[in-house]
Amino acid sequence: MKKLIIFLFSLFLIFSFGGCKKTTKESIKIGAIFSVTGANAFLGEPEKNTATMLVEKFNQMYPDKKVELIVYDDEGDATKAQNFATKLIEEDGCVAIIGPTLSGTSLKILDLAKENKTPLISCAAAAAIVEPVNEREWIFKTAQSDKLTVTRLYKYISKNNIKNIAIITVSNGFGQSGKGFLESLAKDYGLTIVENQTFGAQDTDMKAQLTKIKSTKPDAIICWGTNPGPAYVVRNAKELGMSTPIYQSHGVGNQKYIDLAGDAIEGTYLVAGKLLVNESLPDTELQKSVLTQYTKEYQEKFGDMPSTFGGHAWDATNLVLNAIEKGVITGNTAEDKAKLRDFIENEKNFVGISGVYNFSKDDHNGLTEDAFSIIQVKNGKWNFVE
Repeated sequence: MKKLIIFLFSLFLIFSFGGCKKTTKESIKIGAIFSVTGANAFLGEPEKNTATMLVEKFNQMYPDKKVELIVYDDEGDATKAQNFATKLIEEDGCVAIIGPTLSGTSLKILDLAKENKTPLISCAAAAAIVEPVNEREWIFKTAQSDKLTVTRLYKYISKNNIKNIAIITVSNGFGQSGKGFLESLAKDYGLTIVENQTFGAQDTDMKAQLTKIKSTKPDAIICWGTNPGPAYVVRNAKELGMSTPIYQSHGVGNQKYIDLAGDAIEGTYLVAGKLLVNESLPDTELQKSVLTQYTKEYQEKFGDMPSTFGGHAWDATNLVLNAIEKGVITGNTAEDKAKLRDFIENEKNFVGISGVYNFSKDDHNGLTEDAFSIIQVKNGKWNFVE
């Protein structure tokens, strides 16, 4: 009898405790689409590196939160971006999507994000990604809008006695958007566009376009694109003996521009975020500590300097991680997605790499022209102007 009691008690213990499997908490899944390979790898690779670094760090700090980052490489192809966005939403069950890298690929997946009520935080610049906001309620972006870039640049050159300008823009989504604002805002700053040229995204010879520009004798040339094109514009200009000041957009904010352009880059200007000139910023600058920390961590992990493009991913990733850290979202449900969308839309004074964000129901980029610096290349280095 005693043995029977012991046996039954043992069975009780087994089924009550040993038989109960410990439930595993589901990870919070963040999707990401970057152009990691292909012609735009210099944009997408630092974005992937940055997002991966941040999620690894977060999981070390908050092991009970369990965040999983799922990254796909669209190679700069809009159709691939669309397919991967579908996969992240329907198969992987992600609570949000970070990226894509490019304006064209971002615009391609807007409807998917909207239809599936999934927050999308693009790392691209075109204002049309988040405007009009009432049609983009699930869409946000962290790259400074091209409209803000043009405004900042035009304010600077107009006060420096520049009146007649020539523009040369890349013939893709980023270039077309920038061109539109360059044209529409010129008169507001007393500027006249005397020549208007374009070039292909992979073109390496723009001498024909620059020869036409040279004949109009502009006070300045504004080039709008991402490398390699803009680097060849300054190289070709030097080969033609042109001394007209050249101003670049924030699309060239990385070391690749300097490497490709060589000594032809000397004296050229660009409008970009403050990461490139962080060391020159005063200690009172609100972004200083964040920029310094990002630079240090990226260099230590990847042995390379971070770029402004990686900075866009830093901002986008941290917007989601902040919501997770604060307990706003705890899973990947429709309710979590809605809570995340509301959290980002109401985020104020978020100090990021690309600027200080103040999102609202009317502004899903959250930045002002104060996010930019005017930078000049001197002795092959970025030099803070204002």
